[in-house]
Amino acid sequence: MRLLLRVVVLATLLLGSGCASLTQAQRGQAAAIAAAARQTTVSCERADRCAQPSPLRALGGRAITQSTASRPRHYATILDQGEEALVARLNLIHSATRSIDLQTYIFDKDDSARMVMDALLDAARRGVKVRLLIDQLSAISDLQILGALSGAHQNFELRIYNPAFGKAKLNYFDYVGSVLCCFRRFNQRMHNKLLVIDDVIGVVGGRNYQDDYYDWDAEYNFRDRDVILAGPEVRAMAINFDAFWGARRSVPAERLNDVGRTLLRDGVPQMPPARFLRPDRVERVAAEADDPAFVARTFVDTAMPVRNVLYVADLPQKHRDDETSKEAYTAPELDGLISGAQQEVLLQTPYLVLSEPAQQIFRDLRKRAVPPRVVVATNSLAATDNPIVYALSYKYKRRNLRELGFNIYEYKPFPLEAPVDYANLLPDPMAPATADDTGRGDRDHRIIGGSAAGNAMRGSGGLSGSGRRPGGSEVDRRVLRTETRPSFLGTRAVNKPLPVTREGARMGLHAKSLVVDRQVGVIGTHNFDPRSENYNTEGAVVIDDPVFAQALAASIERDIGPDNSWVVAPRQKTRVVGGLNYSVGKMSEALPILDFWPWRYATNYQFQPGPDCPFPLKRQDPQFQHCYLAVGDFPEVNVGPKWLLVRMLTAFGAGLVPIL
Repeated sequence: MRLLLRVVVLATLLLGSGCASLTQAQRGQAAAIAAAARQTTVSCERADRCAQPSPLRALGGRAITQSTASRPRHYATILDQGEEALVARLNLIHSATRSIDLQTYIFDKDDSARMVMDALLDAARRGVKVRLLIDQLSAISDLQILGALSGAHQNFELRIYNPAFGKAKLNYFDYVGSVLCCFRRFNQRMHNKLLVIDDVIGVVGGRNYQDDYYDWDAEYNFRDRDVILAGPEVRAMAINFDAFWGARRSVPAERLNDVGRTLLRDGVPQMPPARFLRPDRVERVAAEADDPAFVARTFVDTAMPVRNVLYVADLPQKHRDDETSKEAYTAPELDGLISGAQQEVLLQTPYLVLSEPAQQIFRDLRKRAVPPRVVVATNSLAATDNPIVYALSYKYKRRNLRELGFNIYEYKPFPLEAPVDYANLLPDPMAPATADDTGRGDRDHRIIGGSAAGNAMRGSGGLSGSGRRPGGSEVDRRVLRTETRPSFLGTRAVNKPLPVTREGARMGLHAKSLVVDRQVGVIGTHNFDPRSENYNTEGAVVIDDPVFAQALAASIERDIGPDNSWVVAPRQKTRVVGGLNYSVGKMSEALPILDFWPWRYATNYQFQPGPDCPFPLKRQDPQFQHCYLAVGDFPEVNVGPKWLLVRMLTAFGAGLVPIL
C-alpha cells in the first residue's frame, strides 16, 4: 500500500511539473513581444528578391514551363553524397524568389544546421516567405536561438510540431510524465523531411539538419539518400506541408511555455554568433553552393527526365484517434507496390523490423510459383545507431531468411566504397593527403588511414587479428540522432551505437528506399517498420520510370557490395546438431520476451575473392560456402560476449515491435 501511495505521489509531482504552463494571456503577451520585435523592412525590392541565379532552381522553372495538364514534365536527381546534399539545399535556399517551406524531424545548431539557419534568415530578409516546421522531440533545444528566431523577421515563421507539455525543451520529469499521462501521443512524431522552393522544386529523403547527415561528424555519420524533384508534383509537396503547418499540433515557437517565458522575461534575445567547429569546410561548401558551374555539373547534368511521379505522404490526421486517421496513411501505397512485384524487390531500411501485415505481404510473395527475389539492405549491429531495434532484427533472422526468403545484407561500420568524401572524416583538417587523395574532384577515393576503413579488412572480414585495436571506436557525444528513440527516463539518447573494434569515424545506414522490378523507385522517410506505419508521419517520392529505378537500384547495389556489407546466410550445419539447432531456435524465437537460445540459424559472411571466386555470389549459390568466410553474428562489435548475449536475448519482446 505504501509503495502504491509513493507511485501516486510521484505521478502527481511529475504531471504537475510537466503540465505547468503559461496562461492564454501570457502566451498572447509573448507572441506580441515577438511580433513587435520582427523586422519589417526587406533588403531587396526586386521582383526576384535578389535571388542567387541557380541552374538548379532554373531546372524547376524549366520543368513547369515544359509541362501541360495532360503531360507533366519532371526531373529527378538522386543525392547520395552527404556534403553535396548540403550544397544543394543551400543553393536552393539562396535561389528562392517567393517561398521556402522546410519540414524536418531534427534541426540542430551545429555547423551544417547553422549554415541552413542563416541562409533561411537571409532569404526572409530579402523578402522571401520562410516557414520552418520542426518536430518537438528533436527540435532546436536552445531557448535563446528559438527566442531569437521567433522575433527575427515578419517573413520568417517557426512552428514546433506536437510539443509535449507545450514546451520546446524537455527535462527528466517531462519524459517520465509523458509515459504516465500520454504515452501514445508522445510517440506520435512528424518524421517527414521536406524542402520546397517556390513550389517548383523540392527535396525529399532521409536527411535532417545535423552534421552527421552530411558526413561532417567526427564519430558517426549516416549513409543517407535524398531526391531533388523538379516539376508540377512539387505542388503536392507544398499542399502536404500546408496541411501540417495548419494542424492544431503545429504551435508557433513564441507560444510555447519555455520560449514564451524567455520572451516575457528578457524580450527577444539576440541570435548567438556562429562558432563553426570547422570553418574550412563551411567556407568550401558555401563557395560550392554559390558556384553555378559546380551546381550545374553536380545536380543538373545528373538530373534524369522522369515520368509518372507521385508524392505520397501521411497527413497530420494520422495522429487522431478517430476513423479519419486511417485515410491519412502512406503505408498502403508502398505496400501495394511491394505486393505487386513480379521479379524483384530491393528494399533499403535502417531497421529490419516488420509488422504482421508487412510479413503477410512477403509471405504471399513467397507462395507464388515463381516468387520475386527480395533483397534487403540494412544495418549490422556494428553500424546501427539503435542496437535495441537491431535486437528484433537479430531475433527473427531465421524467419526473414527461411520463411520470407529475404536476401539480407548488413552494412559495415567502415565501408570502403561509400558515396562519401573520406577527407571529411579526417579528425585533423591539416592532415596530409594519401597517394589516393586526388582532391574533391574524385568523390570515390579512399583515405583509408583517416577513417580506419581499410585496416586489415581484406581477408579477415574485419573480425580479429591485426584488425582489432585496443579500445576501438566509441560514439561518446550525447547527440539525439534521428532514429534513436530517447530513454523515457532522461532527456538524452542512451540507446546509441555500440563500441567497435577499430578507430575512426564510422557510418550507419539511414537511407529509406525501394525499387520494384527495376521499374519503380521510391525515396523518402518511411523506414518500412511498424513505427513508421503506426506512429510517425512519413513522406516519399514514387517514380515510375525504368531509368530512375535502375539508377536507384545501382546505388543500393553499391551499398550491398562486399566492400560495404556483410551477407547474412544460414550457418553450415551438421546433420544432427543442425536440425536440433533449427528446431529449438524456432521455438525460442516464438517466445514473446525471453529468447534463450544462443545459436542462431544464420550468421554474417564476408566475400573472399580468389581464382575460384572471381565474383560475389548469392547465398543460394552452391559455391557460397566456398567463397565466403563466416565472421560471426556481430562482426566488428567490441563488446564482451556475456553482456552482449544478455542484451540481445532479453532486451525486448515482440510486444514492443510497434514502437521500435
